[in-house]
Formats: sequence, C-alpha cells, structure tokens
Amino acid sequence: QLLTTRQIRKMISSYVGENKEFERQYLAGELELEFTPQGTLAEKLRAGGAGIPAFFTKTGYGTLVAEGKETREFDGEWFVMERSLRADVALVKAWKADKSGNLVFNKTARNFNPLAAMAAKVCVVEVEEIVELGELDPDQIHLPGIYVQRLVLNATPEKRIEQRTVRSA
Repeated sequence: QLLTTRQIRKMISSYVGENKEFERQYLAGELELEFTPQGTLAEKLRAGGAGIPAFFTKTGYGTLVAEGKETREFDGEWFVMERSLRADVALVKAWKADKSGNLVFNKTARNFNPLAAMAAKVCVVEVEEIVELGELDPDQIHLPGIYVQRLVLNATPEKRIEQRTVRSA
C-alpha cells in the first residue's frame, strides 16, 4: 500500500518478494534499493536500537555488498563495516498487547518486529488483541512497552498472499 501511494523512496531489504509495483518502480528508477544479507539487516536494526553506530561483519566481504564500504582486517580475517539502521517510524505487527504496549509476537513475527521497534523513534503496532495491565505473563512478553508509542487494534487482520502455490492431491 505504501508503494502504491509512493511513500517509499528507498528500500533496505534482504528480500523484496514478487510485488509487481515494487518491480515496476525499481526498474523505472523511481525507487532506490539496497540489498542487505538477512543477518546483517537484523544486526543493523539491533545495533541501531542499542545506540551502536556501526559494526564489522564478515558477511559480504569481497562481494557487491562491500562495494564502497570500509573494510578492515582483524586477526588475519577481513570484515565489512556496516552502519546501523535507525528509523523515524516503525510499523510493526504483534499478536497481543496490554494497554502499556507490552507485546507478544506470534511465531516468525518475532524475527524482525522487535528489532524494528527498538530502532525507531516512533513505533506504531498493529495488534489483534489488547488486554488489561497484568493479564500478560511478564515472562512471556517479547518486547516491553517502552518501545511502543501507538497501538492499533485490528482484531481480524487480512492475511494477504501475493502468489498462492497449490499442488494437486
């Protein structure tokens, strides 16, 4: 939806999927793309949320990923310096929240969503359920509410699949 309304100027991603509008804008030179290995992308977000401006990684050394970036040798091995990522706004999806914004993620939503939330100045979270304070077991909270500025309730979210592949039985 953000692509359709041209609200994305640059995409930093490890995977872009099969979105036809994304493909059209990129090929037309209307959208900048920076491919980043998935683990590096996760670490860029984690470092940004922790206030770490940059870090060194072996991933990408000697490839297109390292072009134009500082490289350095440590103990006989070469590394690429990666800048951390900070964002003005993170749009995050969680399963459940309490009224203070403490979050519980469902399955793989726990991969990047907490990191994105911590790396942003403002985090807006779409949740399927909001419960009262004290209803969530503190040991089950995946992200504390200190990182959440806005909650949006969507009790019945649409599960979009761009390309469905089905095999015959």
